Amino acid sequence: MKLIKHLIACAFLAFAAHGASAAPSSHEAPDALVKRISTEVLETAKADKEIQAGNQKRVMDLVETKVLPYVDFQRMTALAAGRFWRDATPEQQQKLAAEFRTLLIFTYSGALSQVQNETVEFKPLRADPADQEVEVRSQVLKPRGEPIMLNYRLMKTPSGWKIFDINVLGAWLVETYKGNFAAEIRKGGIEGLIRTLAERNKQLANKPIKPAK
Repeated sequence: MKLIKHLIACAFLAFAAHGASAAPSSHEAPDALVKRISTEVLETAKADKEIQAGNQKRVMDLVETKVLPYVDFQRMTALAAGRFWRDATPEQQQKLAAEFRTLLIFTYSGALSQVQNETVEFKPLRADPADQEVEVRSQVLKPRGEPIMLNYRLMKTPSGWKIFDINVLGAWLVETYKGNFAAEIRKGGIEGLIRTLAERNKQLANKPIKPAK
């Protein structure tokens, strides 16, 4: 679980630590999208005293409006559930995706309140214009310590490019969750996994976000 939190936290810090103020566009290139990711998020996080103090609702509202539109949670959940996804009913798929989405929101929110002086360096995109899936490579630069490798997988959709997986230090987020999901499904089926995620989300909802240092 610590590795998963680290993966998401690093990804969000990179998301918030680089970008331009251009408006979203369905024609925006995938690397341009990841680079843009939203100066507004970073500026808001740094300037909003309530976010810095750990106001959970304020932080989560910012994540909901500025980050989540660029993530394909349906595909991310399906990949994490693996072969078990096909066995789930449409209603179970919807519930599972919703709980997974909420879990990632809580984790993103905790990272957002800790945004400090990180910067991101992007590498040239290796992709053909006709590609429907690409990988955008970057590294997070911190004031102290070694750079952290951070790559994104994106897929092309009618509304533009969407992130569906993240790699930090060689570990893909979906693959990391896949083992946990499979273990829970073997114990209690899809419903058991949904209950486990729902319970975890309840715990996180009652846990205050740590203020920035």
